[in-house]
Amino acid sequence: MNPTIELLTAHRSIRAFTPEPIEQAKIETFIKAGQAAATSSFIQACTVIQVNNQQKRAALAEYAGNQPYVVSAPVFLVFCADMHRHKIACDLHHADMQSGFTEQFMTATIDCALFAQNVAIAAESEGLGIVYIGGLRNQIANVSELLGLPDKVYPVFGLCIGYPDQNPEVKPRLPLPMVLKQDTYTDAQDTALLADYDNEIREYYRNRTGGNKEMSWSEQISGMLVKEARPHMLSFLQSKGYLLK
Repeated sequence: MNPTIELLTAHRSIRAFTPEPIEQAKIETFIKAGQAAATSSFIQACTVIQVNNQQKRAALAEYAGNQPYVVSAPVFLVFCADMHRHKIACDLHHADMQSGFTEQFMTATIDCALFAQNVAIAAESEGLGIVYIGGLRNQIANVSELLGLPDKVYPVFGLCIGYPDQNPEVKPRLPLPMVLKQDTYTDAQDTALLADYDNEIREYYRNRTGGNKEMSWSEQISGMLVKEARPHMLSFLQSKGYLLK
């Protein structure tokens, strides 16, 4: 493997960071790397808010389910899907912006995810660690108010960045044949492959926790998917001008 692929396949989520600061020039370089990601029809629908204020950090950590690394990470970024500036662009040309389409929600959200992943890889290439914070969507209306997000802007997730103060193992991913299909979708082998993968994940958790946790991937997923998944999201997104049609 070349160094880029080695970096990509060595990814771990880091939740413990040293207090060593990160130069602002580096953060700005990572953001420029994010801007270089593919963007649907050149819409560039991602805005990043760097949260430095410790009171805001503490509130965001609480909103995200009391995740302390939101406060302790040297850098915390919030990635927002942003169609607000597109309204400004339309107004400049006296154009009546047609908004609220599901496709616009999808393209803006995908743009944001691609942007963020470029930022994450750029940071990891400099020896930093990262962890995404999807928990911001637990109390997304409070996050939006705290950050002063206008209409047609919503927080997709947060990102902690810092120098790692832990060295976790790489978490095994699904077997390649379950993910890479040829010409058509087939699942004839998936049950058998999943059984082997469940054993691998159970062993991974056993090693990582010193025997305190033994759970397979299918157990984890089945436990998660019998619960409601943030049912407040639809009404919130509609209040922001998304998913109206």
